[in-house]
Amino acid sequence: MTEFLQLTVSGLGKGAVYALLALGFVIIFKATDVVNFAHGSLVLLGGYVVIATKDILGYAGAAAVGIAAAGLGALLVERLLISQSKLADPISLVLLTIGVDVIITEEIIRRLGVTAPFLGGPLEGAPLRLGNIVVFRPQLIALIVGVVLITAFFLAFRYTGWGVAMRAQAENREATALMGIRSSWVTGSAWLVAGLLAGVAVLFIATQDFSGAGLGRGTHAIALAAFPAAIIGGLDSTGGAVLGGVIVGLTEAYTAGYISFDFSESAIYLVMLLVLVARPVGLFGTRELSRV
Repeated sequence: MTEFLQLTVSGLGKGAVYALLALGFVIIFKATDVVNFAHGSLVLLGGYVVIATKDILGYAGAAAVGIAAAGLGALLVERLLISQSKLADPISLVLLTIGVDVIITEEIIRRLGVTAPFLGGPLEGAPLRLGNIVVFRPQLIALIVGVVLITAFFLAFRYTGWGVAMRAQAENREATALMGIRSSWVTGSAWLVAGLLAGVAVLFIATQDFSGAGLGRGTHAIALAAFPAAIIGGLDSTGGAVLGGVIVGLTEAYTAGYISFDFSESAIYLVMLLVLVARPVGLFGTRELSRV
């Protein structure tokens, strides 16, 4: 029982981070009908800026700049590329994001060289003990931060003008334009928010206790595990993204603990396939996602 509780706590901590990243996928898809496969590179971008500025600004300042850099990077991708390709086929836009992902990722990996540094900071430190359960700081803080940010997002999505515009554009882009809502503002803000969430996520991913993988290709692979989370929940469902993140986090923790760490990476995608066979639009998908 102790092992089960231990794995559950670990899975929930990781699931909170996957939920933040999955929300990024869903927000962009709802606003633009584009699956953003450059999301992993935005995570790396935010982490790289933290590494580059940490000695100058300190951890807190570098983290703030890193989060902002990931958000700005996402906004630039949308402004300079996606918004300039309005007549492009959705599949072509997906391929475009893959190209962006390769370029940014390879450049950052080249700059990092053979090192895969951890971000360190206050997220690292001695684990906490709750009885027989060991709670690692990154996972505990990730769970708290995830709950706060996800709650704030849903409140904004439900009650602010931005949220209303986002939901309206997701339902009917043409009608939204006729109502005077600027589509470019909605899509740009969606990419910006998704990038900011990616910048927050890397602060936890690139820590030794969270994943054991420093900033590098391992971080990129972990970030892309949020894509199955978005698919499981439903690519057009923000609530589904959160549930999908929790499912992925728990699946990874349970399979790593009870079967093997290597299998845990495959188990995530196995669960995604099982969900898609049973319900092709995901658990909370509300329409056929034929544009993916």
